[in-house]
Amino acid sequence: MKLFLGLVLYAAAKVLAQFPTIVPNLTTISSPVDPSIKISYKVPNGACTTAFDTQEQYTGWVNVPGDYPTNLFFWFVGAREPSSILTIWLNGGPGSSSMFGFFTETGPCEVVDSAAEDKYVTIAKEWGWDRASNMLFIDQPNQVGFSYDTPTNGSLDLLTNNIYSPPERRPNSRTPMVFLNGTFSSLNANHTANTTETAAAAVWHMLQGFLGAFPQFNPPDNGSLGVNLFSESYGGKYGPVFASKWKDMNAARANGTVSNSTTLDIHLTALGIVNGCVDDLIQAPYYPVMAVDNSYGLVTINSIRAQMANASFYKEGGCQDLIRQCRAAVSTRDVANSGAVSSVNDLCNRAYTNCLTNVVQPYSDAGRSVYDIAALLPDSFPPSRYLSYLNSASFQSAIGTTMNYTETNTQVVAAFLATGDYERQALIPELASLLDAGIRVGFMYGDRDYICNWLGGEAVSLSVASAASTSSYSSSFPDAGYAPIIVNESYIGGVVRQFGNLSFSRIYQAGHFVPAYQPETAFQVFARIIMGTSVSDGKPIDLSSYNTSGPANAMSKLDLPPSPTPTCWLRNIPGSCSEEQQNQLLSGEAAKDWSSVNILNGALVTGTETLPISTVISTATETEPLTGLFTATSTPRSAASSLGVDGSLLRVVGLLWVSSVMPLLYVY
Repeated sequence: MKLFLGLVLYAAAKVLAQFPTIVPNLTTISSPVDPSIKISYKVPNGACTTAFDTQEQYTGWVNVPGDYPTNLFFWFVGAREPSSILTIWLNGGPGSSSMFGFFTETGPCEVVDSAAEDKYVTIAKEWGWDRASNMLFIDQPNQVGFSYDTPTNGSLDLLTNNIYSPPERRPNSRTPMVFLNGTFSSLNANHTANTTETAAAAVWHMLQGFLGAFPQFNPPDNGSLGVNLFSESYGGKYGPVFASKWKDMNAARANGTVSNSTTLDIHLTALGIVNGCVDDLIQAPYYPVMAVDNSYGLVTINSIRAQMANASFYKEGGCQDLIRQCRAAVSTRDVANSGAVSSVNDLCNRAYTNCLTNVVQPYSDAGRSVYDIAALLPDSFPPSRYLSYLNSASFQSAIGTTMNYTETNTQVVAAFLATGDYERQALIPELASLLDAGIRVGFMYGDRDYICNWLGGEAVSLSVASAASTSSYSSSFPDAGYAPIIVNESYIGGVVRQFGNLSFSRIYQAGHFVPAYQPETAFQVFARIIMGTSVSDGKPIDLSSYNTSGPANAMSKLDLPPSPTPTCWLRNIPGSCSEEQQNQLLSGEAAKDWSSVNILNGALVTGTETLPISTVISTATETEPLTGLFTATSTPRSAASSLGVDGSLLRVVGLLWVSSVMPLLYVY
């Protein structure tokens, strides 16, 4: 598990490893809709280079009323061309910042090295999702990323990611480059959400504040284009629960249960889930399958081990049995799903631990990344240079923060783990209800991911169709064939099954964070979901009857690319550095001879090693314009089988680690 705080390269450690002294220079107002909600914001000049200078940007915090201080951070970026569409992006965790998605996946810009050593600049991202929509990135729950309760000074050990408050003197076993001072949230696990349900309430209030202060970004309450919610990994839980919360609150406004004068409708038109872990009752049996019978012909564990993992799911007192006991207890003893009943929490935590240990964890024998079966550990894709940039004084001043950046918050992890949130809710009914309400539901899964793999994702999509009260989905969706996803004039990026408002896409040669691996494919799928067009080719369709046609399954085999050479990033030591590299960063010989440790642009460099410049290959045949969507006119020959990606996935952020090799679920 990772936490990242403070920009400290050795040459500048003495200056930058101190508490931020930023003057925020924020504009603070009360929400015109609900005066109890405060919004503090500014224009983040110079923080993110967009495709066009005319694109609006705002960073800030919405102070949400409650039992403890809650200041949820947001970053709004206007679309490249005028648009009434708003897309909200959430990374998962629980406890992971959406700034990861902003700078490495779907945001408008990315961080690159400048001509000056140990300096960074941003450049516009060709396939940022601002190409098709206004974008709102939110750090949640409270204390994640730049969100905070009470600013608290502390010390961070980059080798372990432990945070100490009050600040501690650097131990002799640590060099100055890995033991930093900074400002964090309170580190109080009681000052954040402990279930997805409680997180949903906070984000609903946050959006009431944001849309109240910026009504021009709230799409109209009618029409096929409106607010979209896209969430990743643990977002397989956030997405359905948050969207259902908005739907329920809209209904409460309509029937007078909630005041119309102090609240706003959130007109949701599409929900997208990217490699989401939605429900272990459905997805857990596919972990052993993915380990030995994936679409790349890679056998990661022996068949006996896989059979035992599969059997453990079904046995009495096993994963399936304990999940059902957990959910029965929630439904009778914690109906509000508040996480306030200890006996229920203990049962649900036990269910999660059992599933993780016996069904998921055997894959750790392979020594491969849970985010990309092609990558051997350590796995350092995407590059972590943005972590240094987010903790630079110039960046912090630009966005108006007095806090250091914390990529993954251990207090949030602990709070969700304590309640067993991962297993508490059956979310298929929520998703089916959204589908019945006319909301477009799109699943997008990279086919090299293990931890929320596409086999389980496909099973979730079929379960949603079966649960929908609109009877045509239960038969017409599974009967729809898989059609190619035509990305551009020369590339097929995957296959999609679609009937009406429901779609499931398998994205070729992508790990857990699809937009980081295949940016153009991910963008086209996203754009087609929010526009209500064919996910296969982008053409206009009649959603009341449209279905794809093609093969009945999506099991075509592809070639697995070789494992990339990892880069040891100073901001991501446990996730990207080998044991030998970690030893280099300890005091020992390094303290006696600093020349033995060469840190360049935030990475440990040894010998003739060079830092990665590009992490994904382009599938386009020529430079594309920075605006517009692709609509197919013909079907190109698929190049997917020969497509390789120079990189694997990210680090150990996406799952809460309980050992050096396998995480306790905590997915980006």
